[in-house]
Formats: sequence, structure tokens, C-alpha cells
Amino acid sequence: MAKSTKTIPAVVQENQNKTQAPKGLEGFELESLRVSQDFVKDSGVKKLLTTVPVRKPNRQDFVRVHPESSYVLDTMLLNLKEERETYLIDPSLRDGITRELTFTRLALAVNRQKVVFLWQLRLPDSSGKTDAWSLSAMEAYEEAKRRWVRVSANMSLGAYEIYEALGDLSDPEWPEETMTEIVRIAFRNSFIDSYDHPVLRRLRGEG
Repeated sequence: MAKSTKTIPAVVQENQNKTQAPKGLEGFELESLRVSQDFVKDSGVKKLLTTVPVRKPNRQDFVRVHPESSYVLDTMLLNLKEERETYLIDPSLRDGITRELTFTRLALAVNRQKVVFLWQLRLPDSSGKTDAWSLSAMEAYEEAKRRWVRVSANMSLGAYEIYEALGDLSDPEWPEETMTEIVRIAFRNSFIDSYDHPVLRRLRGEG
């Protein structure tokens, strides 16, 4: 007696073949996989500026400084060296701690990794006294308004050395926020506006 065979409908056979043989990357054109550099902009995603460090440039970073004077603030800062903390002081509280404060320029800067920060530059004191470190840092700051530079401390020289990027680097992307907004973000947790602030109490020896 002949053994009967079962015929699989063509539609079912086609569906089985689809599940059994995944295509993977076969058939994909390389161009269909490319993503443009403006993908983030095109997708409607906006990066929020939530953290702004206050510091000097890292020695390995090439940096630029915003060329407009509206993105510069000359002010007095309280630097706690051992704690590595920097505080912005309400003007009404400066008189009692003038000797502890540093006349400082805060300039908006950015590195090649698009990290925005406030470059902290020491300005001459009331007598006009300065040093080679401060002078060379200010020279680097001026150069960074026009080109990408790297700033490296030379301890033997007693000053900063400035290195210019040799490549044709694109212009920096600056945040939309104003300098006021940027300073608020930077000192959100380090603004002293009260005579009873723990830092001022410690400086007065009150515990």
C-alpha cells in the first residue's frame, strides 16, 4: 500500500521559510545605515545644560573661549584649597572676609568634547600685583578667543605654556543660555548669601 504524503499549502510554506531564514544584514544597502552628524538636531532632541564646572582647562584639552564680553564676569570668589571648593559671595558679605577672597575672571569656555565650563582666571589685586602664572593664563585666555589652544603648566618655567591645534578644527558650539543663567547653574550649590553660612562660620572660628 502506497504511503500517503501531505501537501503543505504554498502560503504556509512561504511563511515557514521567512521565519527559518532571517536575512540579518543581507540585502541592506550601506547608505541606508548612515546617520548624519545632525541626527540629534533632526530628531528633535535638545541637550539641557545642568552642570557647569568652575575650573581651569585640563592640560590635555583643547579649549575655546566665548569671544563676546557679555560672557565674562569679573568678581570675587572664595577658594577653599584643602576642600577644593569655590564659592561665589553675595556682595553685601564681602567686607568681613576681603582677605580670603580672590579677584577672579570667569569666562565661558568649552573643550572639544563639548563640555561647557567657566574658566577661572586670577586677576591682579588692588595693588596691581600679579605673577607669571596669572599673566600666562591670561595670554592663553586671549588666544582661545580666536583659536583652539591647549594650556599646560611648566613648573620649571613657572608659567603656563600654550599649544595651538594644528588641525583644521570646527568652530565651537555655544549654549543658548545667557551668562546670568550659566552662573546660576555653576554656583547653584555654592553661593554664600548669608552671614550664618557654615563656610563663613568656620572662617570666623564658630564651629
